Amino acid sequence: GSHSLRYLLMGATEPDLGLPLFQAAGFVDEQLFVFYDHESRRAEPRAPWVRAAGPLWLQLSQSLKGWDHMFTLDFWTIMDNRNHSSAGPHTLQVPVGCSVGAGQTSTSGFWKYGYDGEEPPGGSAPRRPWSPGALGHQDGVGRERESGRGQNRAYLERLCPEQLGRLLELGTGVLDRQVPPSVRVTRRVASEATTLRCQALSFYPPDVTMTWLKDRQPLDAKDAEPRDLLPNGDGTYQAQVALAVPPGEERRYACQVQHPGLEQPLAAAWEPSMSGALVFGIICGTLMGVLIVIFFTGVLFRFLRRRRASQTRGPVHKIRALGDGVWGSLGGVVIPKP
Repeated sequence: GSHSLRYLLMGATEPDLGLPLFQAAGFVDEQLFVFYDHESRRAEPRAPWVRAAGPLWLQLSQSLKGWDHMFTLDFWTIMDNRNHSSAGPHTLQVPVGCSVGAGQTSTSGFWKYGYDGEEPPGGSAPRRPWSPGALGHQDGVGRERESGRGQNRAYLERLCPEQLGRLLELGTGVLDRQVPPSVRVTRRVASEATTLRCQALSFYPPDVTMTWLKDRQPLDAKDAEPRDLLPNGDGTYQAQVALAVPPGEERRYACQVQHPGLEQPLAAAWEPSMSGALVFGIICGTLMGVLIVIFFTGVLFRFLRRRRASQTRGPVHKIRALGDGVWGSLGGVVIPKP
């Protein structure tokens, strides 16, 4: 399938408020593998497989240090363009990277500015056609400007796909694993609507398709809520999608999930649970049965114990010499000597 290498550059103007001046996080197929911050000026590996990157790791570290400097220049340029130099705090987020299609048949680079949570309008963002990650800067003129644009373009078209390929090789066995999801459908009843929620849990890679079916026929995607995809702490993902349905018709709907780890699409429907009264009855019946068994076990134990005690207190049989003509006695009966 397709793969991507993405860096999220982010920073704020007032670090005294606890906001970083600059941080960068790198992701391969949405898996965090490197982190950098302005204070330490060091790149830290966040995945075991990337520790063996060798020269590639040195290249990545140098790129992040260069982006630290360029990010600050871009930040102040946007603030100057919007007359925000004396106001704050302000934030800037810049995703930059590339994606490679299946079989490496196509590549594409991307970058985008998010200033104070919004994309700057035309004229506010730095005028550069590619990413902010190369060495050139938009404030240069003439050959310096063209050189910077050429370096940016070279990074996204050539260097970024090359780095992605080498990182995928290092992550073999981790990045290319396939963990199928487990699927469940739950129901939530409110006064205004009944909602079915489909959850796909603990799967990797994050490529998952979730579709609602009604009477085994696909529903239009606009009828359902947008899908939420979230990472788990163990490197897997979870996703969910919800659908409002008429009360009493829940069992006509099913959730179909497609994932690379599944041989065929998996469909799951909501199953009504047992009522509270029925559950209470089953619990009470089970407890009653246990008590009855305990009672009869106790009765049987006491009966056997009394029987054994009565046998122990029975006649004592003795045989002893009592004199001439008497051999002994048995239970009080004198037995004459034969």
